[in-house]
Amino acid sequence: MTVSIVVVSHSGKIADGAAELAAQMAPDVVILPAGGTTDGRIGTSLEKVMAALDQVPNGGGAVILTDLGSAVMTAESALEFAENPEDVLLADAPLVEGLVAAAVAAQGGGDVQAVKRAAEAVRAPARHSESPAVQEVAEGSVTGSGPDFTGDFELINQAGMHARPAAKIAGGLSSLDAEVQVNGVDATSMTALMTLAAGKGSVLHVQAWGADAERAVNYVGGLVQAGFGEP
Repeated sequence: MTVSIVVVSHSGKIADGAAELAAQMAPDVVILPAGGTTDGRIGTSLEKVMAALDQVPNGGGAVILTDLGSAVMTAESALEFAENPEDVLLADAPLVEGLVAAAVAAQGGGDVQAVKRAAEAVRAPARHSESPAVQEVAEGSVTGSGPDFTGDFELINQAGMHARPAAKIAGGLSSLDAEVQVNGVDATSMTALMTLAAGKGSVLHVQAWGADAERAVNYVGGLVQAGFGEP
């Protein structure tokens, strides 16, 4: 069963719009907006959040994303009333980017923990900062140990590296036991990947360290060679 996502915002329009955007990249994921108050004002509603959680299909669990501070408190209150609170996780992530990354991870079959990690990876500092070997590579040093696996892949989709491909790469890699860079940036960061501004014909140089290094490089390569499912 696919993990569902609940979007809690102070604005009903923001919640609806963010859910609509994420649905374009994850058509099989249930994305439930819970924005604004019950009478249509700006604010959050415990009743709306609980109603959204009630719509989550049994067995899949859910991840909640929020916008501002009181939305977090509203979501936390809703969790206290959730029938199966262990199956519902609150992600600390930017609403739109985190939602897109979470939706892609859910579309790929990730469980609630993997979907939460995918959302939170959007705002996390580069994962390689904790790895001396990877840090040295990022700084241009060749004195550290090299990557465990590498690959070079040419972008063939017309739009190149935009939001959807970046979300697919970041979301899928977040659940793997590997440190991964694409052209020198953290491959689990949707934002970092988009800053590459890599167009059609650009070559993505993928480097990976760790137990899932080969799997990570092959994952990115498969997405690129399939054009991310785009023209």
